[in-house]
Amino acid sequence: MGYRVAVVGATGNVGREMLKTLAERQFPVSEVVALASPRSAGQQISFGEKQVLKVRNLETFDFQGTDLGLFSPGASVSAIHAPRAAAAGCVVIDNTSHFRMEPDVPLVVPEVNPQALAGFRRRRIIANPNCSTIQMVLALKPLHAIARIRRVVVATYQSVSGAGKEAMDELFTQTRGVFVNDASTPEVFTKPIAFNCIPHIDKFLDDGFTKEEWKMAVETRKILDPDIQVVATAVRVPAFIGHGEAIHVEFESEITVQQAWAALREAPGLTLLDRREDGGYATQVEVAGEDPVFVSRLRADPTVPHGLAFWCVGDNLRKGAALNAVQIAEELVRQGLLDSAKG
Repeated sequence: MGYRVAVVGATGNVGREMLKTLAERQFPVSEVVALASPRSAGQQISFGEKQVLKVRNLETFDFQGTDLGLFSPGASVSAIHAPRAAAAGCVVIDNTSHFRMEPDVPLVVPEVNPQALAGFRRRRIIANPNCSTIQMVLALKPLHAIARIRRVVVATYQSVSGAGKEAMDELFTQTRGVFVNDASTPEVFTKPIAFNCIPHIDKFLDDGFTKEEWKMAVETRKILDPDIQVVATAVRVPAFIGHGEAIHVEFESEITVQQAWAALREAPGLTLLDRREDGGYATQVEVAGEDPVFVSRLRADPTVPHGLAFWCVGDNLRKGAALNAVQIAEELVRQGLLDSAKG
């Protein structure tokens, strides 16, 4: 059986990756509709190797008869059109931040909390977590099963693709400008991103943290365990694709490096690449285009009674966004929830 699927925000970085991932994983579709803003309507976009879709206008699209909507158009747009799609009978998987912390909207990473999908029926909306949260909870889940996690301290190294195509263009332009002595004024970022790191992602909150840092804390508690304390520092770095995270975890009871190594090696969605030698670790450049989240540099943290430290890196456009959304759709099918929603 095939499903009628709408991809909303189809011309953006994540939307294009959603179309690519649907095709690569051969999700059972009877029809795929590409939707975007009025200014993008009429453009052509690829779906798989052979099919080209004509982008349609989201604002005038009727979602009646659409089984599934994969949304990544920006939070303000999802706020308007995701409920409209859900009211028409469409099951929405939303990649924006708008619905994530609403109590009756499941926030799901399929390898971590697939059971949460059972709560989607009231709103017919499922939230895709923040890209940095997704890869972190994937690594934390198997460790939390061994010894409960008390506290997480994380510093992120986030690529510019997380801020959209314009951000990628700005990094390219500024990098080229350095070599030809043609300086350009930052437009997407607050300071130059080429050959620089900017400790500022999303807006500042009253307590001094940024909203990106807040997301990682509250989303981790909603997905994994409400008692876990998380403190994050989110940094934009001059990489095009891939987010890195330096993660320090404090546990309530003893956990050895050997236990953690074995658990991470067997965990779904993870690849443990951890050789204590030059180059024996994963970096952003290497994981671009890859589905798994990679864990490296696993070691004991001697500054707390029960602590581990490790490096975690993943493709933020794939597992951090599009792939996780498609995997949610696959899990809905596997659990029979998408078919029951059609009825």
